[in-house]
Order: sequence, then C-alpha cells, then structure tokens
Amino acid sequence: MGTRFVATHECDADIKFKEAYIGCKKEDLKIIKSPVGLLGRAIQNSFLNKVSAGIKVPFRCPWKCLKTCNYRESPYCIALALTNAKKGNLDDGFTFAGTNAYRIDKIISVKELIDTILKEYEKVISYKV
Repeated sequence: MGTRFVATHECDADIKFKEAYIGCKKEDLKIIKSPVGLLGRAIQNSFLNKVSAGIKVPFRCPWKCLKTCNYRESPYCIALALTNAKKGNLDDGFTFAGTNAYRIDKIISVKELIDTILKEYEKVISYKV
C-alpha cells in the first residue's frame, strides 16, 4: 500500500521521483542488493545501470548510519542515493518501489486514493457468490 501513496499530491517527494513511478513498466522493477547487504525492489535507471556496470560512485560517509555498510568498499552511499532521489536528482539516486508500482498511472490526492480504496472494498464485500 505504501507505494501507492508516493504518487499523491501530499507526498513530499520531488515530482521527478513520483514520475518515476508513473513512467515505469513492470520490467523496470528489479531486485537489487543495497550496499548494506539487504535486497530491495527498485525502478531501473541510469544510476543503477552504472552501479551494475561496476562504476563506483566515490563518497565520504557523512553519517555512518548503518553498521553493515562498509563505505570503503560500497559502490555508493545508500542514504545519499535515496536522499538525492527524494529531491528529484535521479542521476545520482534511485527509487525503491513496490511490486505494483508500474500500475500507478497518475498523481492523485490522498483523499481520492482513500475514497477509491473504500469503494473497491465495498464492492468486494458486497459481492455474493
């Protein structure tokens, strides 16, 4: 459910971040391994293409936020990449996304999203076999 709330007017992510969800296709969603060793689903983009090609994005670790991150060997800083993406700088970051991100086709308000969810729920529970 969290994925759908990204493409709402109320979400504070940059419009480019939201548009990444709207523009992605099912095949753009890839499972990646983060520098801290965890797997996640992300929308393939030029930043991830560079990482996959073995290009290391040099950085100094300003945060030391995760013990499992060896910043001397990591190809990029996960915190910096996600912060860049949230700000709309997708050349230096990427977007994590849920399995169904490709189904999002427009930015709507949270109210409209909740209304839609409630209507769909009412339709399902009123269905008689």
